[in-house]
Parts: sequence; structure tokens; C-alpha cells
Amino acid sequence: MSMQEIQRLVNSGEGEHIEFKRKVAHPEKILKEIVAFANTKGGHLLIGVDDNGNIPGIKFADEEIFVLEKAIQQWCRPKMEYDIEVVKINGHKSVVHYKIKESERKPHYVLNEGYKKQAAPPKKKQVRQHKGKAYVRYEDKSLQASSEVWKILKRARKPRDMQFTFGEKEKLLMEYLEQHSQITLSEFTKLARLPRFRASQTLVLLVLANVLKIIPKEKEDIFMLKFS
Repeated sequence: MSMQEIQRLVNSGEGEHIEFKRKVAHPEKILKEIVAFANTKGGHLLIGVDDNGNIPGIKFADEEIFVLEKAIQQWCRPKMEYDIEVVKINGHKSVVHYKIKESERKPHYVLNEGYKKQAAPPKKKQVRQHKGKAYVRYEDKSLQASSEVWKILKRARKPRDMQFTFGEKEKLLMEYLEQHSQITLSEFTKLARLPRFRASQTLVLLVLANVLKIIPKEKEDIFMLKFS
């Protein structure tokens, strides 16, 4: 990749597929960006670029790569596919370009710190609940995946015809969405008078069946009709 191509990426600004980082001072803060790209539609991570689009570059690119690679190997699961390229700005400074591919092994996640320190592996049920945090990319943010997003990512790896019973609760949901366009899990739980786990199952199944789409949010995900 040439410097002109880097400049074009920078000119487009941070967004769903692009993230800037000045340097790898705190690699743990960068891992969620890489994981989010792998869990969503892929993207470009540029190290040596300020948030405002300035390109000061970094002096010791190999050291930055070493630190980040070590963190990825230690904390990210499962293994992700990406390419690394060092693009020279001048004789002293460079930009490191990570091109992360959309993964077929979703969900990827960053291990919890306590998970690595455990002397003995916990029970399987505990591992599923507490092994780490998955992230997804939405607009220019990498957001922690909710339980619903995690399930959708995992089950979408093996697409198959989804079968579900379109009962009174589903009919109630469709009528609500025709009037209000969107709903959260909390709102659906209250509307349908369902236990939260049952309401969650219903929404996840409808997303996998391409009836609904899910929009990740920091506080609570939004569900909408897929074709509206």
C-alpha cells in the first residue's frame, strides 16, 4: 500500500471500517477494535494517525508491531486473520496498517484479565459466561456485544433454515414494530409479559430468520424489522 492510499483512507475519516491510533501505548485498548472488525465486516487499523486525521507517524514501527502482536496472541480468541504492512512516510517515520478480515469464526473476544490468572480452568458453564468480551463495530465505535449479539454471531456461522412458531407473542411484536419501528429487549419483555430469557430467545431467533435486524447500542440493542 502506498502513502497515497493511506492518505485516502485517512481522508475518509474514522467509521465502520476505519480506526486511527496514534501509537500502541496501551495495546489492551486497541484489541477491542481489532476484534470488532473481525466480528463485523472487517476494517483498517492505522497506527501513527491522530484522531483528527493528522499523520505524524511512528518512529519504531517494529517495536509497535511487536507489542501489539504479543497482546493479540495473549488475549484474543479465537485466532484472527489479518495483514500487516509498514508504509513509510519519510526516512524516519511510518504508518502501520492492519487490514483485518471479516471472520468466519465469530464471535472473537478479548479474554477477561482474571481468566488468564486462574490456576485451574473453571467449569464449562463458567467459561461460556465469563471467558471474555466480544465487540462489534457500529458506525465509528467498537461496542461490547450483548448476549443477544454474541448468540447471533455464533449461530450465524452455520446458516440454516430457521423454524419458529409465529404465535401471539410474535404477532404482538410485529404489530408494535409497525407502529413504533423499533423495540429493545426490555420493552419486548414488558410488552409480551415474558421472562427475559424467553424474550431474548424470541428476538434472536427472529434475527437469524431474517425477520428482524439488530442494531448494537452502548446501553441496549435495538431491534427493527429487517425489511421496512
